[in-house]
This record gives sequence, C-alpha cells and structure tokens, in this order.
Amino acid sequence: MSDKPTTASQPSAATQRAEREADYPLVPPADVLEDSDGITLRLDVPGVSKDRLIVQADATTLLIEGEVQITMPQGMEALSAEIQSTFYRRRFTLSGELDTERIVANISHGVLTVSIPKRAELRPRKIEVKVT
Repeated sequence: MSDKPTTASQPSAATQRAEREADYPLVPPADVLEDSDGITLRLDVPGVSKDRLIVQADATTLLIEGEVQITMPQGMEALSAEIQSTFYRRRFTLSGELDTERIVANISHGVLTVSIPKRAELRPRKIEVKVT
C-alpha cells in the first residue's frame, strides 16, 4: 500500500474543448442544386483549409467534416469568442441514382462545392429519329 494520494488525471482544457466541439458541431448552410447531369452542393465553411477538410461518401451517405484553424499571434490569447465551436459537420442522404464513385469536391474562399453526377444509365439522352 502506498502513502501517496492518488489523483485522477483531469483532461486538459484543449481536450475538453475538442470533445465538446465533436458533440456540438456547427452545421454549415448548404445550397443544393440539381440539373440533368447530377446535383451540386455548395456549403459555407469559412476558415476551413483543404488539409482540415474531410469529404467521405458511400452508396447512400455523404459526410462532410472540417475544422477551422484559428491562429493567434504569439503572446496573445482570446478573452472572448462568439463562435464556441470550430468543428463543422454535415451529413446528406444520397439517392441511388447518383454515382458516388465520381464525386468531385473543390474549396475556394470558404465555399466547398461538391458535384455528384447521376449514373450514366439514368441520365436523359436524346434519341435520334430516322425517316424511313
């Protein structure tokens, strides 16, 4: 038996914040546009860089996650912040007519654009009419 008191290790403030943000992520606003070729999603994710962005898809779900990197000048600390979370998450259910193998994503000036084409066999096609 030891005479030393045992203390439970407390998670650091950064760890506690990360856990809290994962539980309460920001839901980025999105525009969903559809045309004959597929759908395009545009999401506002200001402050998220390409290396802190995750876009994952399976046959029925599109998951978008991103983390804002806020850099403070050396020696400065934020005393107040209006945004409590720096973690974005949005999930979309995809229809079977979309080709998730050919998704393309681009980010520019805080706007993520995700293009999901329709499967080729489901796209409208023009049929030539012959005169006989």
